[in-house]
Amino acid sequence: MERPKKSTSEASLHPQNLHQGSYDLEALIKTSSELERHVLVNSFGIQTLDFSDPKAVLALNRALLKHFYQVANWEIPEGFLCPPIPGRADYIHYLGDLLVQSNSGKLPDRSRIHGLDIGTGANLIYPLLGVAIQGWNMTGVELNPIALASAENILSSNPIFQPKIELRAQNDASKIFDGIISKEDFFDFTLCNPPFHDSLKTAQEGSKRKIRNLTGKGNPKPLLNFGGQSAELWTLGGELTFIQNMITESFRFQNQVFWFTCLVSKSEHLKALELILRKTGVYSQKVFKMSQGNKKSRFLAWTFLDEKKQEAWKKFRWK
Repeated sequence: MERPKKSTSEASLHPQNLHQGSYDLEALIKTSSELERHVLVNSFGIQTLDFSDPKAVLALNRALLKHFYQVANWEIPEGFLCPPIPGRADYIHYLGDLLVQSNSGKLPDRSRIHGLDIGTGANLIYPLLGVAIQGWNMTGVELNPIALASAENILSSNPIFQPKIELRAQNDASKIFDGIISKEDFFDFTLCNPPFHDSLKTAQEGSKRKIRNLTGKGNPKPLLNFGGQSAELWTLGGELTFIQNMITESFRFQNQVFWFTCLVSKSEHLKALELILRKTGVYSQKVFKMSQGNKKSRFLAWTFLDEKKQEAWKKFRWK
């Protein structure tokens, strides 16, 4: 068996990401007037937001989605994950790079690309960005019925996205791709932002650290400023176990997906994950590094398709 090929890109905010530098709050307020009530002036006389305030973060996201991505209506239930838009957009841009690398330096016909978002959440963020940024077709998968209903409501409130986005319910918490990918399905990539804590306690401790970083002081009752339900934030065994299970399960769908990908929040998990990929028999694996300010992230990508199968895929799917 051939040893999996590896490549690593440089860590940076993607050059095509629209969110370089500071937010233009004045422009965003013109798009979404509700943001204005959350704007304050710091000690340097610069307009900013209180990023420890969940309402301010929610208003910012609504403004960003409307201003840059034509998402006219975006509501999520209280307490659910409110994702930072620039980082989510980065994942979509680097997925585009992954497809370009797989297609002799050219982006495949956007209208023919179909992505699968595992755990799309109440916010539907990756399918929305996948359509708005790249023009792809997206399928979002969700286990939580309340989150799925919220995603369906967002989709129904934004008709321009409806032809490009499909939602599916995962009815078995122990499964990831099983019960979702049918025999007739082919996906050019999967993506996933997995729950990365291993318990509610560690999720709360992470929230405390975030608040200290944002405000310079602790909070005895941490409020997750970006929200998050238990299944969104933590799972038994944490992200390492979750991604290991994803890799193991992906083997059964190796001829129906070109690239499997998943965010990895802790770089120390990469070595173990790359080992299990080799043991599982993948043909190629890549790590794409990303950054937003001081936050470093990356996603892991793997494929079981050898060069002959990749050429057949491109002929069948992309040409």
